[in-house]
Amino acid sequence: MRQADSVRETTEPVNAREQLRLAEIELMRHREQVALMRRQLPPGPVVRDYEFLEGPADLGAGDEPVTTVRLRDLFTRPGRDLVVYHFMFGKRQTEPCPMCTMWLDGFNGVARHVTQNADLVVVAAADPPTLRAHARHRGWTNLRLLSTGSSTFKYDFDSEDADGNQDSTVSVFTRDDQGTMRHFYSAHPRMAEDIDQRGIDLLCPVWHILDLTRQGRGDWFAALDY
Repeated sequence: MRQADSVRETTEPVNAREQLRLAEIELMRHREQVALMRRQLPPGPVVRDYEFLEGPADLGAGDEPVTTVRLRDLFTRPGRDLVVYHFMFGKRQTEPCPMCTMWLDGFNGVARHVTQNADLVVVAAADPPTLRAHARHRGWTNLRLLSTGSSTFKYDFDSEDADGNQDSTVSVFTRDDQGTMRHFYSAHPRMAEDIDQRGIDLLCPVWHILDLTRQGRGDWFAALDY
């Protein structure tokens, strides 16, 4: 930032900002290294062709015809990976998770960009009409929303326990030219016993905007309404 000589900052703040700039460069390089490690993961285990329930794509009210789709149907073209967000809504999670909802508000805004390169869907335990009702309330027009129905998909990928308690998760699946589907990668909010709510925060800009401020994130938590 250019300033007149009379208001130029003293050496100490300038040095502190330079140290921060260098640290941010190092962080960027480390993120790139982690992303490279992720891309170089070996092929994951083969997964079965799960069934999901899907309601209408429109936001209109009225009848809710439900169709059955399979995991293989979610890959729209060859050579594309499938990104699945596990939404905490349904079974023991009787109200939609506010944090997940914040995530999905953002995904709705960027989905058309993401889907130029990869397929993106949202999976929840809630039934299709309930899921669509929440989508209408939030104005989600760009997200493909699926219900797990009676499948064990969320349980198998650790976003649901045996009692029906829900967790948020991001999973990536691949499908090769022979149609074999594999689980490539998953991330959960809890990274370790002492690190919670940080495992997937790179997917939400809210946290990173707050990180720019003097107050930082604090103990703020998302809500469905403010």
